[in-house]
Parts: sequence; structure tokens; C-alpha cells
Amino acid sequence: MSRSEVWPELLTVAEEQWGLLTTRQVEVAGMAWSTVARMVRDGVLVRVARGVYRVRGAGEPDHLELRAAWLQLDPGTPVWERGAGEGVVSHRSAAVLYGLGDLPADVHEFTLPRRKQSRRHDVRLHRADVGDGDWTWRQGLPATRPGRIAADLLAVREDPGAVGQVIADALRGAYDYPGSVADTIAPHAAALGVRRGDGVGLLRWLLELSGDPEREVWLREAADSLVRTEATG
Repeated sequence: MSRSEVWPELLTVAEEQWGLLTTRQVEVAGMAWSTVARMVRDGVLVRVARGVYRVRGAGEPDHLELRAAWLQLDPGTPVWERGAGEGVVSHRSAAVLYGLGDLPADVHEFTLPRRKQSRRHDVRLHRADVGDGDWTWRQGLPATRPGRIAADLLAVREDPGAVGQVIADALRGAYDYPGSVADTIAPHAAALGVRRGDGVGLLRWLLELSGDPEREVWLREAADSLVRTEATG
């Protein structure tokens, strides 16, 4: 099909994807690769990553490289049809997306329910289930919630002090609830020298490492949440 026939359709797709298009989407729309190559030469399309292009004039979104890496996980499916099954931003990448803590995101990290490999050296894929309550949409990307971020970071043995700062920033920004965070990190308590399953105890230790002045308020909220859960359970 000619450019004039399919370009309006592709622009509509790009508008919903931060100005980005994938080679697969272009092919499905019926545009010839020779046309795409010409549009790149003419500056209409700008290559962002292998198989991912930005429409010039659309404006460069923040976290551009992360968005491109996420699109590469399932390049044929548009953003609005994707969910946790196609991969969610997780671990350090999710923390950076929220603006939590100080851990640098040297690689783009995603969690998927099935095994998948990437040829990119700067992409790290984790295989794990992500329940409906463990992720949300953040800046247009599916990302794990802060409690799950903390649990994932503990699972890969990140520095506990850094994880404590991630949690403190999340609670201060009201991105998650103290009780929810305590529940989610509880399975890692024993490995860190806290009584097995004691999520509130682990939360206390991590928040003490952060030194945040609001920690006692959050810990009371977490303890109250635990009492309510036990009373209704």
C-alpha cells in the first residue's frame, strides 16, 4: 500500500504510543520497508532502537529508551492492548519510573510470566508472575507497585538501605500503603534475619536504615493494618 493510504493510520497509532512506531506495526499496516527507509533518510522517522522509530515532530517523551525497550518485547501489539502478560517495568527501572530511591537503572528491567530472551545487553528480563494487585500504569507504562518493587529488589539482594529508601520515598509520595508494603515484603523477612513472615518487622528495619523521620507513623499504620486483617481473616 502507498504511504498516503497507511500513514494517517500509523500516525494515529503513534499518537497513542508517545510518538513511537515499531517496524512490525508498520508492516502490518501494509507499508513497504523501502518506504520506511526513505522516511528515515528524509528525517520523517528517527530510529530510536532496533525496530522502533519516533515520528519527528511528535516530541521526545521522557524515559524514551525504556519505552522503546518495552515496545520491543511485543512489537506487534499496540500499547492499549497490552498488560502484565506482555511484560511490566520492574526492579530498578520501576523505581526510577516512580522517582524512588537512588539506585541507578543501568539496564532496562522487565518482569514477564514466561521465559523470554533479549539480544540487548542493556535489557534484563525476569520471569515471575505479576498479580493484578502488584502492578499499575505509571506514565503510560505498566509498572510494578512500590511494594512489589521492594520485594523484587530484596529478592535479587540489593542493598537493604537502598531498598529502605525506595520504600520511604514511596510512602511519602503516597504511591503505596504501609500495610501493603509489609505484606508484600514479608516472604523475605527470614532471609534478612527477621522473624519468618514478619513483614512489619522487616519494614521497621528497612525504614530505620533509611532514617526517615516519618517512619514511626508508617509503622503504626502497617501494624494497624495487620490487626484489621487478622480480625477479619
